[in-house]
Amino acid sequence: MPVPPGGPSQERELLRDRVRQQIRAAILDGTLEAGERLSDDDLLKWLGVSRTPIREALADLAHAGLIEMEPNRYTRVAIPDPDAAVDSLQTLGVLFGGVVRLAVGRMPADAVAQAKASIDDCLRDVKAGDGAALNGHAVELFDVFVVNCGNPPLIRVTRSVEDGLAYQLRLPNIVEILGVEASTREFTKLKEALGAGDAIAAELATEALHHLPARAAS
Repeated sequence: MPVPPGGPSQERELLRDRVRQQIRAAILDGTLEAGERLSDDDLLKWLGVSRTPIREALADLAHAGLIEMEPNRYTRVAIPDPDAAVDSLQTLGVLFGGVVRLAVGRMPADAVAQAKASIDDCLRDVKAGDGAALNGHAVELFDVFVVNCGNPPLIRVTRSVEDGLAYQLRLPNIVEILGVEASTREFTKLKEALGAGDAIAAELATEALHHLPARAAS
């Protein structure tokens, strides 16, 4: 079939994606803080583009959970809700459990080494009670598994929601919520399972880290 040439619609999509990435990066690195109001005028000055790609990008980020929008009232950076922490954690656990099960055993040696190093970072963060560092290192850790799981639909689904869910876990007491002893135990199990190439054990450790109920013995 004939392929239509790129036109204004394609250019707008590319512009929207660039704007989305700029705003996303500013939220994740803390330049835009939780609860900060986002006005059209300020975004226009900062990004140097028209309102249309900005509004499209904000709608995408709202769908991802990084932006909160109330028509005719406000558009703001999402505010982590302590009451939603366990729900967000468990949702990540369902996704990451599957990702880990598919990735372990097929990951190249450099990816295994990278994941083990990230687990060590997470263990240090838990011991230090550093929730902010733990959030960042955990995102890095599970991103290694996502990249190496070999399942494009699962990658797309995970990518579409992981930013917002992980952002909901940016709480000052997240280490307390996770539990120091339990987190230390399960991160250690995950590292051991990764080294042994045991996908099932790695999946179970990932689920336990994310407070999913233990599976009944068959």
